[in-house]
Amino acid sequence: MRHFDLTPLYRSTVGFDRMAEMMDRVFSDQVNQPAYPPFNIVKTAEIAYRISIAVAGFTQEDLSIEVKANELLVTARKSREEEPRNYLHRGIAERTFEKRFHLADHVRVTGAVHENGMLHVDLAREVPEALKPRRIEIAASASEQQAPALEGKNAA
Repeated sequence: MRHFDLTPLYRSTVGFDRMAEMMDRVFSDQVNQPAYPPFNIVKTAEIAYRISIAVAGFTQEDLSIEVKANELLVTARKSREEEPRNYLHRGIAERTFEKRFHLADHVRVTGAVHENGMLHVDLAREVPEALKPRRIEIAASASEQQAPALEGKNAA
């Protein structure tokens, strides 16, 4: 794999630290997360997303979802089995996992549902009012506001 040196980007820009860190993370080994458990990311609406993770064998109590500093962390810790089992074939892993998803600015978790062996985490992008486009009314200049009054005086 190629290695890109982003040091010049850090030296010559101000305020783009997060972008450079994201590019650095993409090109580093941190991106090589384990494939377990399988997951889907679906865009469900213009500003809504859903992450679906296959969590067969885990109960709701075994799962944990945490959001901290634009990072979604989903973990699963299997509770102790009450009775030992003699497996002839064990195809369902049920092993402990930790899955990290980096969230963009203004994306927040709106809810989570555990059903039919799937954990669905719903996300929404909520742009703050201050960052939304707004229309600015153009006021007339002071000379334009006085012009009709002058015309009225000349006509009299």
